[in-house]
Amino acid sequence: MKTDKWFYELFLSQPGMLAELLPGIDASWTFIYSAPVIKEREFRFDGVFTPVSDDPLVPIVFAEAQMQTDENFYRRYFAEIFLYLEQYEVSRTWQGLLILPSRGLNFGVELPYQELLEHRVTRLYLQDLKAESDLSPNLALLQLLVTDQNQSADLSRALLKKAETEIEFERRLSLIETILANKFPDLTKEMIMQILDLKQTDITQSLFYQEIIQEGRQKGLQEGRQEGLQEGEAGLVIRLLRRRLGQLSDNQVEQIQKLSVPQLEDLGEALLDYTEMADLVRFLAKLE
Repeated sequence: MKTDKWFYELFLSQPGMLAELLPGIDASWTFIYSAPVIKEREFRFDGVFTPVSDDPLVPIVFAEAQMQTDENFYRRYFAEIFLYLEQYEVSRTWQGLLILPSRGLNFGVELPYQELLEHRVTRLYLQDLKAESDLSPNLALLQLLVTDQNQSADLSRALLKKAETEIEFERRLSLIETILANKFPDLTKEMIMQILDLKQTDITQSLFYQEIIQEGRQKGLQEGRQEGLQEGEAGLVIRLLRRRLGQLSDNQVEQIQKLSVPQLEDLGEALLDYTEMADLVRFLAKLE
């Protein structure tokens, strides 16, 4: 399973991830991500998070995801760190983050590195997350790596439903699609979308949906005009249709913008069952 890329997409898109996983990391600290090469033996880190701050007590973080047994992993990991510290003339403190599947796998002899592993490096075992509940969204996304298909579907729908903004919804959806595609390679994109079942997730119950529709209605009330409510409803329906079906034609957008509020509410409910553009075409044709 090719998880490395997914891990670092997750770290880059979820700014609070490092602070949540590493003790002593402040959520307000900003880091720059890179994957540098150590020249002497062509070592390459999965990820190095370099603080933007000049404060030497804000640590540089050396992150690695190791999903298979490797008896030389600890030797290689610490060799990379100290070569990096020398070659890049680092003058600040450092921490390590290792994302590992379970405690039972052999990653090499620990004794020479025991003090570093105990005081400098945080080891996150994904298997420990499997039975956990009420996890933060960051940890729940990592939990997806160790759940079966049915659990992954339930967890993914819950993550999407709890998204508080449209941007967060889109970000989580992209990450979830990526991890499911890697974890279950036999699934097509269409099958993944069916598993996520946005109708079952009921996007109308998500926080950002409720905020948007409320904004549209408040606009109508504040202006004392029915047009304000209609515009808010139309804009929301168009956005949901684009997410569900893809790009709409200019003619379709114009038709939707002319619908009455009751018609828009009918369309808003109907689109949750839509699987292809023909569904929308049929709905609009009936109105004509």
